[in-house]
Formats: sequence, C-alpha cells, structure tokens
Amino acid sequence: MAATPNRQFKNICVLSGFNYGKHKEFVEAAIDLGRSIAERKLHLMYGGGNRGLLKLISEAAFIRGSQVLGIIPRALNPLGSLTDSPTGEELVVSGMQERITEMLNHGDAFIFLLGDLATLEALITLASWAHLHIHQKLIGLLNVNNFYDGFIAFLNHAIKNFFIHSAAKKLFICAHTANERLDMLQAYRPEPDHWTFVLERPNNDGNSSRSKKHKLDLTLRL
Repeated sequence: MAATPNRQFKNICVLSGFNYGKHKEFVEAAIDLGRSIAERKLHLMYGGGNRGLLKLISEAAFIRGSQVLGIIPRALNPLGSLTDSPTGEELVVSGMQERITEMLNHGDAFIFLLGDLATLEALITLASWAHLHIHQKLIGLLNVNNFYDGFIAFLNHAIKNFFIHSAAKKLFICAHTANERLDMLQAYRPEPDHWTFVLERPNNDGNSSRSKKHKLDLTLRL
C-alpha cells in the first residue's frame, strides 16, 4: 500500500530527458514513477512535451487520475511536441531559468530521473539554490542502473577537496526505485533554518518573480 502523503507534500516535479535511453529499465522506471505518483494521489509537474521518458511519466500518471502540468521553455517546445498533444496542461515559458523558477514556486519536491544536459542544468541550479538557502525543497535522484553514480562521485570528490561543504550531501536523497524514492521524500521533515529566504528573481519589467502570478489550477481531481 502506498504511503499517505503529508499535508505539505502534494506537487511532485519530475525532470528527465526527451529520449528513452539505452536500457529497458529506464522505460520501466519512468512508467513506475508516474504510476506511483498517481497511486499516492499526488500532482505531477514535469518538463513538458510528449517525447521520451517525460511522455511515459506524464501518461502513466494522467491515465490513473493525477493532474498533470508540463512546463516547457518556448525554445524546446517544437522539440517536445510532434504530432500528439502533450498530456494534461502545458505552460510555455520564456526560457530555462523561468521554467525552474515556476517549478520551484509550485513544486513541493523534485525527482530527477534520467536525462540530458538540460536535466543536469536543472539539477545543478536547484542544488545550488538549496545550498545557498534560497529554498528547502528536497531533491531526489532516481538512480536507475546507477545512472547518477558519476555525479555522486564528483560531489564526494569536491567535498574531499574542500570546494563543497559536506552538508551539501543532505540536499540529495538517492534511491533505485520509484516507491523507495517517494517513501523517503514523504518521510522527510525539514529542519528549521532561520537563514532561508524566499526566492526573488527580477522579471523583464523589473519586478520580482513573487509578484508574477500564473493562474494555474492545481486542484486534485481524482
């Protein structure tokens, strides 16, 4: 039986790539993650589009009743959308940084599946902002077939050489299966941090991102 989500844990943001990858385990993991999100009555936000693992995750969650929102940069929209319409609703934003900011504004936790350089960019950006106390939202790595072992090795190497504080390892929760990953995320309770502040990034009109509101209906419909 799936774990019961806590009150502050509703919107899961999943980032991955537009490809299916080399191994069948990657495909199976994507479908399993989407199914597990729906079974726990969670919302899904993802990187948008209808290709690769992102397509599989969104479809698996959507057909089982989850509300799905894809957030995709305008430049990537032609790459993600071919002949079929994207699953659920889609929000097209101006660029990569705005996509990450929107995900951070609306997501309760992040899960990184398998992906490309854009996926890695989002991972590093969110981890850097967390390390700087811009946010306290969890970053989960779904380490299928040890995909993220190289990244974890780099992190340990940087810590060993005193370029990254050892506390940075607490930013990541790593697991090999979707249910294990979701269990760990839902069981986590953040420690109070009086230095944490709300992210404010200027928009093109000079206003902060806090004043920019999108009318997104994230009401769960099951």
